[in-house]
Amino acid sequence: MQNSSAAAMLFFMKIFFLLLLHTQPPSPSSLRLTPLSANNEPPIPTQPFAPPIPPSLDNATPIPTQPSDPPHILPFDPHISPSLDNPHTTPTDLTDPSFSPSPHDTTLPSTSFPTTTHYHNSPTMPSPPHSLPSSPSSPPPLRRSHRIPQPSILLRDFHCNATMLPSPAQSSSSPTPGKGSRYPLSTFLAYDRLSSTHRTFVAAISKIIEPTTYAQTSTDPLWCDAMAKELQALEQNHTWSLTYLPAGKHPIGCKWVYKVKYHSNGSVEHYKARLVAKGYTQQEGLDYTETFSPTAKLVTFRCLLALAAVRNWPLHQLDVQNAFLHGDLNDEVYMTLPPGFRRQGENLVCRLHKSLYGLKQASSNWFAKFTTALRAAGFVQSLADYSLFTRSQNNSFTALLIYVDDIVITGDDPKAIQSIKDFLNVRFRIKDLGPLKYFLGIEVSRSKKGIFISQRKYALEILDDVGLLGARPSPFPMEQTLRLRPDEGKPLKDATKYCRLVGRLIYLTVTLPDIAFSVHILSRFMHQPHQPHLDAALRVLRYLKSSPGQGIFFAAHNDLKLKAFSDSDWGSCPTTRRSVTGYCTFLGNSLISWKSKKQNTIAHSSAEAEYRAMADTCCELTWLRYILNDLGIRHSEPATLHYDNQSALHIAKNPVFHERTKHIDLDCHLVRQNITSGLVSTTYTPTNLQVADLFTKPLGKASFGTLLGKLGVYNIHSPT
Repeated sequence: MQNSSAAAMLFFMKIFFLLLLHTQPPSPSSLRLTPLSANNEPPIPTQPFAPPIPPSLDNATPIPTQPSDPPHILPFDPHISPSLDNPHTTPTDLTDPSFSPSPHDTTLPSTSFPTTTHYHNSPTMPSPPHSLPSSPSSPPPLRRSHRIPQPSILLRDFHCNATMLPSPAQSSSSPTPGKGSRYPLSTFLAYDRLSSTHRTFVAAISKIIEPTTYAQTSTDPLWCDAMAKELQALEQNHTWSLTYLPAGKHPIGCKWVYKVKYHSNGSVEHYKARLVAKGYTQQEGLDYTETFSPTAKLVTFRCLLALAAVRNWPLHQLDVQNAFLHGDLNDEVYMTLPPGFRRQGENLVCRLHKSLYGLKQASSNWFAKFTTALRAAGFVQSLADYSLFTRSQNNSFTALLIYVDDIVITGDDPKAIQSIKDFLNVRFRIKDLGPLKYFLGIEVSRSKKGIFISQRKYALEILDDVGLLGARPSPFPMEQTLRLRPDEGKPLKDATKYCRLVGRLIYLTVTLPDIAFSVHILSRFMHQPHQPHLDAALRVLRYLKSSPGQGIFFAAHNDLKLKAFSDSDWGSCPTTRRSVTGYCTFLGNSLISWKSKKQNTIAHSSAEAEYRAMADTCCELTWLRYILNDLGIRHSEPATLHYDNQSALHIAKNPVFHERTKHIDLDCHLVRQNITSGLVSTTYTPTNLQVADLFTKPLGKASFGTLLGKLGVYNIHSPT
């Protein structure tokens, strides 16, 4: 046994030595390395790489924060932190409008992803020695691929890194398209048709970026002066008194809000710094009780513009200084010291005596005091819109519309308008901003032909924030075959960005009725948006890129007769099978109101869905009669209601019920009452001429463009 083991051992040792003798180490000449350039850098591919993929709303790169605790300027204490609640700024993503450049800057922030530097691609990598030892432990040669990566075909719609924006202050010639951009904004936005005065105004409001934090303004003399004036006004008005915080009381915080006010010629009227209380920390029953306060309806604002255009009335804008401070505060409320306030002791707080901005009850207190003053001046408050006040005195008519502290005033007597300005200046100290140019983000331009309103600046800000200024435009906002569902696709990681985007689009519908239906569809998924919903929202933005200066025109030569178009899409919601109501109303040929809304109940037939839409339209016409009656427009003739469903028209005109209509008794009585009383007259209109079709379903390019022209939507910024 031992002999066999020894023999086997000897056999394996012989084989090992034979293999060792036949094995040779590699020669230095057999080793190969990738050639380096003269400066020891890795070779560069001869063809450029594909452009980086633009970020979406889900993976936007945060913008670095600004340095905190900047030096302060008197009367602010330099030893106080910029904010008592949060002295440091927080990172802001690309969707924050406060950090976006002006829509008319020629340079845009890079939207590419940050690249990761790899060791073998770094130009600062250690240089290899000139002679390598002949060792089998040498690393293998580095292999680099020269294949050019290609982006997805879905990304060809977006070209966000090479966009040049035109300046409205340039000459009347068409702006030169930006180099390097396949879809330059100058192709879709021009300022040739604007007067020199309005062109200057547009350039001014597009140039200035309003700050959002105290840290951004604490070193700016203009904003520091504005904050000093605000603090001085608060102290002179006895807004608060400094005291120690009583036991059991919790002070609320405060912050600065900044706004730039403009003259009608585009020049800066003043820089406004407003101290706002953080009313969201107030407790109901302890810090406040009544909070309701009306604001002007934008339909009323459009009615006022349409009437002023026809009757050639002047439109003036007023701003109330420290409006909320005029309201008396009856509740016991304590507030922390404002950022930048000179410290006078430890644990001091402000005991509020006036209704500071931001308090839950501040708006209610201010509106009550303003209403009392206008009634004393002979104004009558409208019951249809409590923010509308009118006065008929000495054969003159004056109308005043208020939205918090912004006032629009018009009438047929300039002397009466001036007397109202003087009266309000004595009572509340107002600023006369001159002719109406910019109201709640709405740009107003006027000529002999009429009045045009748009939200050009607001639309460009949205496109800039999302990074679609260079995107390929779309001729219509939504595909005809698109049917969005709640659980379709992948859920978004951050739903707040989608909600913020849709919320901004909702406000854009103030002057863009053409996106009302698309925004109505997008707003259905605010609770849990998915990727297809975001893609549809980006499609709407691409449509805005095609006409960012589009808006509504109120013609000067026009009658003042009411007419409406009503339509519905039966069972169009794929989830609930509910129908969509759509209508639009005109004062003459001027569009003043519209709606796209899903019905509350399921309709048994298309006639029922159409009839419920007709009932909603009759309610809108009734309310508009009240508004126009307060504005001095009397309608002796019935309003015309255009419809394209014969069955619904027969139900409205014939006082009969049967098995398919008896459950809609209330709606039948409402529509029939308006018809029999002479308030509404129905007229059949073919489907191809039904303007309300735009508010019930997505349309193709041809149908969309045809109905858009009939709707009265124009674009004075389109290149000639």
